Amino acid sequence: MKKEKTLTLKTLNKSNIWDIQENDIFRMWESAGKDADLKDNMRRYLDIIRSAFYVEEIQVDKPEVIKKYESNGYKIGTVRVNDDKKVKWAIRKRPILRVTDLTYENIHHISAIKLMEVLNRNFGGGWESLPQSIQDIIESGFDISTTTLPKDRLHKSGGLYEKKVKDGYEVLEIPKGTWVEAIFAKEKPEPEKIHMKFEAPEDPDKKEEQESEKEDTTEKTQGNTDHYNDSDEDEDEFDDDKLTEESYRTTYDANPEDLNIEAEDIADDDDSGNY
Repeated sequence: MKKEKTLTLKTLNKSNIWDIQENDIFRMWESAGKDADLKDNMRRYLDIIRSAFYVEEIQVDKPEVIKKYESNGYKIGTVRVNDDKKVKWAIRKRPILRVTDLTYENIHHISAIKLMEVLNRNFGGGWESLPQSIQDIIESGFDISTTTLPKDRLHKSGGLYEKKVKDGYEVLEIPKGTWVEAIFAKEKPEPEKIHMKFEAPEDPDKKEEQESEKEDTTEKTQGNTDHYNDSDEDEDEFDDDKLTEESYRTTYDANPEDLNIEAEDIADDDDSGNY
């Protein structure tokens, strides 16, 4: 598996610890130096390291003891455990040999070929003979499918076996008399990392300034709206300021004598209508 960046003790966890080897542990510890964080968090760092490595302190520092550790696959190195004390460690990565060695943390750090080796070393009854908990761990890191066919039909041209192999699956064949169970496994793609964007808290002074600018813009917009409303279409609308006394005038200029004559005519008409 490719490492995105150089790991340190501070960035180690029980998943990415499986990406490194024994010499990397010594290098990280040395890089930490006299950092106070190392002393305060030493127990936590060791718990993470021990989830993927055997770590033993060499109490008897003799050539024959060192040689025995090395013959068993251990790497030997000296580390600082506090300001004035150094100890010698023997470190060996935990092997994944049995299905019980598989965990949710390490399943993404082995290949399909390695998985088949583990399954072949522990199998007997086939996929369904595995505990459900182990199946769940394996399927969290691999696409798994199985088929059981007569031995002479398993490799039939154009069949499932051929299609799976062409699609990149590794295959484990488990004989069951005249039949064969085929287990197909393919690594699942690593999930994409989600990049979160966090915005800085809003500056109250800046917010007030933005609100002030918004108010100014609103006033200008309203002023422009009033200006554009003075269109030709509004010329026919009533103007209260123009509704003067002249607007309500219902009288007209006439000769007073003519008005008297008209009044008498109207009176005569009214009298003739009386009974």
